[in-house]
Amino acid sequence: MIELQQRHIQLKSQPANKQAAIQQAGQLLVANGQIEPGYIQSMLQREALSNTYLGNGIAIPHGLPEARDLIRQTGIVVLQVPNGVQWNLGETVHLIVGIAARSDEHIAILRQLTRVLGDKTLVDQLTHTTNPDDLIRALTGAETASAAPAAPVISVAVASDQPFFETKVLNPTGFHARPATTFVDCAKRFQSEVRMRYGSREANGKSLISILQLGIPHGATIQVTAQGADAAAALRGLQQALAQGLADETAETLPTRAAVDVRWIPKAVEQTINGISAAPGLAIGLLRRYSHSKLVIEDRPSDPMIEVNRFELALAAAQAELSTLYDEVQARIGSGKAAIFRVHSEMLSDTSLVQQTVGLLFEKHSAEWAWHQVISGRVAQIEKLDDQVLAGRAVDLSDVGQRVLRQLIGGDHQRPLNAATPVIILADDLTPSDTAAFDPDTILGFGTVRGGPTSHTAILARSLGIPAIVGSGEGLLALPEDAIAILDGYNGKLYVNPSSADIEAATNLQAELAEQHERAQATRFEPAQTSDGHRIEIAANINRVADASVAAAAGAEGVGLMRTEFLFLERDSAPSEEEQFEAYRDMVQAMTGHSVIIRTLDIGGDKVVPYLDLPKEDNSFLGIRGIRLCLARPELFIPQLRAIYRAAAFGPLKIMFPMIATLEDWYAARDLAEQVRRELDAPQVPLGIMVEVPSAAVLAEQFAQEVDFFSIGTNDLTQYTLAMDRLHPQLASQADGLHPAVLRMIDLTARAANAHNKWVGVCGGIAADARGSLILVGLGVHELSVSVPAIAELKAAIRQHSLADLQALAQRALACRSAAEVHQL
Repeated sequence: MIELQQRHIQLKSQPANKQAAIQQAGQLLVANGQIEPGYIQSMLQREALSNTYLGNGIAIPHGLPEARDLIRQTGIVVLQVPNGVQWNLGETVHLIVGIAARSDEHIAILRQLTRVLGDKTLVDQLTHTTNPDDLIRALTGAETASAAPAAPVISVAVASDQPFFETKVLNPTGFHARPATTFVDCAKRFQSEVRMRYGSREANGKSLISILQLGIPHGATIQVTAQGADAAAALRGLQQALAQGLADETAETLPTRAAVDVRWIPKAVEQTINGISAAPGLAIGLLRRYSHSKLVIEDRPSDPMIEVNRFELALAAAQAELSTLYDEVQARIGSGKAAIFRVHSEMLSDTSLVQQTVGLLFEKHSAEWAWHQVISGRVAQIEKLDDQVLAGRAVDLSDVGQRVLRQLIGGDHQRPLNAATPVIILADDLTPSDTAAFDPDTILGFGTVRGGPTSHTAILARSLGIPAIVGSGEGLLALPEDAIAILDGYNGKLYVNPSSADIEAATNLQAELAEQHERAQATRFEPAQTSDGHRIEIAANINRVADASVAAAAGAEGVGLMRTEFLFLERDSAPSEEEQFEAYRDMVQAMTGHSVIIRTLDIGGDKVVPYLDLPKEDNSFLGIRGIRLCLARPELFIPQLRAIYRAAAFGPLKIMFPMIATLEDWYAARDLAEQVRRELDAPQVPLGIMVEVPSAAVLAEQFAQEVDFFSIGTNDLTQYTLAMDRLHPQLASQADGLHPAVLRMIDLTARAANAHNKWVGVCGGIAADARGSLILVGLGVHELSVSVPAIAELKAAIRQHSLADLQALAQRALACRSAAEVHQL
């Protein structure tokens, strides 16, 4: 509850007119330290745009949203005018509640005001009372409390009137729905006000919608401030949450090429619709359009108290629906996907949405009209964001809005499919709620006019195993209903009225793919061996100890990349040597004799650790990162090396140095590692380097004479070779690891390694790609390290080919002139 004490109340005021009354209320806010004087002008400007008279002698003057920077602390003041002041023609105000709203804390008082409005006797009593405690009880429902000192303001990092910290956003897809929801959940655990600033814009840190509207991309620097009694604790908790990357959407949000390569094309169809692949799979069935009947929104002016009650009931009912939906989706496909509806729940309880809607209700609009106005405006704002993933979240907000409107208007507004047999759905767009309700036995697949592959709808489709294409264009809805079609979710195609031969071929392909998947899972523990007997090791990329046992159960033959930076990111201080030793030891033991490659600390670029207080760099990808940071900060590097060498006593492991660009880098890292090994009298372990910088590939012949092994990081190698940020919204799609320039860098490295009998692996994205992995084997790579879900399918794919064929394929790829030509092979 917001603070309301006697010092916030002025009795027996006699303003000459409305403007004077607003100025007096503003001066009272200033005197209590709640606003800057300039905010008073904004209150006057707001009154010129909209009437803040509620009725029954009460008005609530407040400023414009863009003036919130002038608010020091959320709060209200009350001006009692026993003789009344004319507000507008025919409107006399006796109680003026001045509002400075930076957060939602005043909402409870606004709701209480609607109850006061309906009690004329009470309003009359408050108009003439000489005891300010009467006003406090009426507006808060609480007993009065003695005046308390203002909450302390704590300085953090630099001198300021508010504590703050700055950090970079680690989530690869930026500050999107689920990361923002996790941040908001964390912020709400503290009493202090939390604000987030990105560039010149600022958001309420406890408002999901407010944060989403900032449009914060990956790598952006944000400032988080807190003010209140527990500000320091709030900052520590939020800083740690940001360092951990929050609830990352990357694995589910960003579609990747599958380990199964499907390149089927029918021979005779009437029409082909080209879309974007959103969920893999083949579907064969009749087309059926899917839509909701249009909701009719009418504005029927009513008593504000009645409309607030209707609105609150609709919100509660919608929240209950979301809770049930979360449980259902969790039971079907797991909590990770069900978390989408936790995001919806947070959107529904967003204080800024509620506040704005309640404000319109006080202006005597109907609940459905007010809610529709607020939601429509916010959806339009989010749709305009440059970031496609963020803009796609407008569908989620619209979904939330429709859920509440259905409660307010009543009735079932979904048009039934009336399908006697399973069908392929055609829609303008689908909401996550629509998709979650689909039964794969009834809905064979779907295509949408709009939408994108990073939407929550697409995520759910992938999880449910429903083939889907999106962004297919307006022509999709012109297709005839009940026409038979083949939906190819692998390649983003919809084939309308195919020939009977094509239907038979697609049906056979469906059965073959299902059999392949089952066979791959059944043989996941068998080696990846080509048909002519060449063995390729398939390992897993993991981040944490818990991932090791999961990888082993999925058929991994080792850990090809253990990212140790996650031990550093999940805290507000560096892990001790002992903590690291225990983590590395447990991971080695979990792999039960299989080798573990531990990459030393790779901080910098897209991975930032706030407590290290690293200097800001114009281009962090070209700055102090990887081995450069380790060598510059031996107090971090030496304890890590000691921990790794101690863990080597419990199982086979290798040490790999990241971002080696020169032989001098290698010599410095190798010599320091050897110094640590001798001090511990530990056994020698293989020492290798990541090849992710073009200079390392060009010098591979020289490095091969020095190192024990290579591991090629194709993600960084691609972006450095092509000079394209792999996370850039416009360039990311062009940063293709199968570009001939990148393949030639890999070829240089593999040939040098094999010439000197050195081991070479690949731990980047193309290792798990159905096309890329086969080319890598043909180039002479010995090991592929991939994400756990890709292991079984990748092993199965390699078993289908001979090494001789793959070597010939690799040579053809090296001769190509573009990535497109490589894919066409």
